[in-house]
Amino acid sequence: MTDFDIVPPEAIRDGRATDAYFDRTVATLEHVGKNPHVTAEVTADQFPDGEFEVFAGLGDALSLLEGLPIDVDAIPEGTLFDGGPVLQITGRYRDFARYETSLLGFLSHASGMSTQALRARRAAPDATVLSFGARHVHPSIAAVVERSALLAGLDGISHVAAGEILGHEASGTMPHALLICFGRGNQEAAWRAFDEAVDADVPRVALCDTYSDEMDEAVRAAESLDGALDSIRLDTTASRRGNFEHVVRETRWELDAHGYEDVGIFVSGGLGPPELRNLREYVDGFGVGGFISNADPTDFALDVVEVDGEPAAKRGKLTGAKQVYRTSDGGHHVALADVEAPGEPLLEPAIRDGEIVREVDLDAAADRAATDADRVEFDPFE
Repeated sequence: MTDFDIVPPEAIRDGRATDAYFDRTVATLEHVGKNPHVTAEVTADQFPDGEFEVFAGLGDALSLLEGLPIDVDAIPEGTLFDGGPVLQITGRYRDFARYETSLLGFLSHASGMSTQALRARRAAPDATVLSFGARHVHPSIAAVVERSALLAGLDGISHVAAGEILGHEASGTMPHALLICFGRGNQEAAWRAFDEAVDADVPRVALCDTYSDEMDEAVRAAESLDGALDSIRLDTTASRRGNFEHVVRETRWELDAHGYEDVGIFVSGGLGPPELRNLREYVDGFGVGGFISNADPTDFALDVVEVDGEPAAKRGKLTGAKQVYRTSDGGHHVALADVEAPGEPLLEPAIRDGEIVREVDLDAAADRAATDADRVEFDPFE
């Protein structure tokens, strides 16, 4: 028994974090002395369909496969893909069979969350957008959530331990619980205590919808901090919002009318691209949570496409080793690896004979996602 329901890293590393039928497959192949040389490919869609997604999770995938007697090619992390393989393994099948479950999990979950995070990023390109979604997932994968958000270009994260792993300091100011601990009518005392207690480099952002009207609390917060307030935050429960855009506009009006034009507005709670688009004219920053962390994983599969140099695949899958390309017009093209095709080839060496030969860097992946999103004209509202 363990303290928490967490599969330990050593079980992932040694291949026990697998589906049982892979153990039985390996046992069967060992029984008959069979271990074919294969090429296997990770794909979501066989052909491009115009729905681009972000490739993420490559660092964990390579760490998983490191040391196995195989070669791996992969598209660069942060690339937007649209059909065809994102990762290709060449080697003896029994040497990597048990790792399929974990490999797909690493890539599927991170790619799904990064794709949603990119939608949020592109919906409010000029605003600060922070990841607030770690509370919606098992704490053991909080760093995966936050890294996926940063890869897509979000400006910050909320989870402290994840930040320590990723080298990014967590952001955040105060919850409703702080105001409630001070009691109704004592909001000013809570805001001032926060200002006195936290480090000077922490932005002064006052939560302003705990007990009374958002406009009222916003002006009171600005008055109570006497020029020190950076922003107010609205996180009003959906059942009390009414027309939230109107609430935000009213709050902006009141702050301006009382001379607090420099006090920004930050909003959070149940936000996705449509809300960010509608509010970005009046809002300086957003906290986006469940839209990212609750993303559907990308539906990757790993399929054998060659056996001992001969094309082979199950029905509905394309046989033969492939290459994928970014075309000059921003398209995505899939071709057999030995067929010359136009464009920039995307599958590149990542592991050779068990040794990682490519660095996976978060900042570089984030730059790539931003650039590639422009190239393919990624639409966050599709």
